[in-house]
Amino acid sequence: MTAPYPFLSATPPHAPQALLERAKSLPPPRVALVNAGAPNPLQGIREAMEADLAEPILIGDRAKIEATARDIGWDISGVRLIHAPRDTAAPEAARLVRAGEADAIMKGQIHTSTFLKQLLPSAAGLRDKGARCGHVFHITTPGSDRPLLLTDAAMNVDPDVATRKACLGHAVRLAQTLGVERPKAGLLAPTEDLVETVPNTIEAAEIAEWAATALPDAVVQGPMAMDLILSADAARAKNYRSEVSGDADIILTPNITTGNAVFKTMAFGMGCCCAGIVLGMRVPVLLTSRAQAAPARIAAAALGAVVAAR
Repeated sequence: MTAPYPFLSATPPHAPQALLERAKSLPPPRVALVNAGAPNPLQGIREAMEADLAEPILIGDRAKIEATARDIGWDISGVRLIHAPRDTAAPEAARLVRAGEADAIMKGQIHTSTFLKQLLPSAAGLRDKGARCGHVFHITTPGSDRPLLLTDAAMNVDPDVATRKACLGHAVRLAQTLGVERPKAGLLAPTEDLVETVPNTIEAAEIAEWAATALPDAVVQGPMAMDLILSADAARAKNYRSEVSGDADIILTPNITTGNAVFKTMAFGMGCCCAGIVLGMRVPVLLTSRAQAAPARIAAAALGAVVAAR
């Protein structure tokens, strides 16, 4: 077996205590777990329930859910279980939300693209007409509870300017919900210069200009290269004046490839705890992954509890 890359972190992630404490001070939301009949998602919702972060509703093939629960040693006799196998599970979760019977939705053993395609259309009744949704990662580094919000790393593939504006708005409101009164956001690009042949630089400047009026309680700057967003020393060396440099609460990425690469570098290279959530629908939607360890699943449940209560 080949040795792991030396830059991969050996530090296990830890769910941020500040987020857990904030979530535990709130009533646990009723979380509909879509396609619950697999060990990882079922164990994840069990952990959330035992941490008082969720009241589970298990949706999927009843026989599979019951068999998997036995395999992991979980007595689900007191947990609500709805038989809705395969492609009927996500629509059933949407129905529960419309009926006022669920406060959040969590992805189980189902591909993210399939899952979201069943929840995003207007026929699902989970978002207002014309509303744009966005994915945000709540990321904390080992030893720190301060979150960095990263958007969009898992949903919008190549978002246009209007979609990125909506994603930025979602991230700003999430930061404020988490107690950051005046969030600072850097709009990621390869350079801080406006370059006609690099459209993202022009678009970032447009978004920053829009945000000055549309998001008056936030500090938004762009385009900014990653070193300028993360390091005040880099900004000083480049004679770049910015309140955001070295103090960013939010990074707005230009596309899913960039966002996904940044997220996975922080998760696997730095041992960060990354909790993902989709915003813009009537309830928070939690996107957990089979590769996520327990701390990230717990953090996602806590984030869902905080958003569901706002």
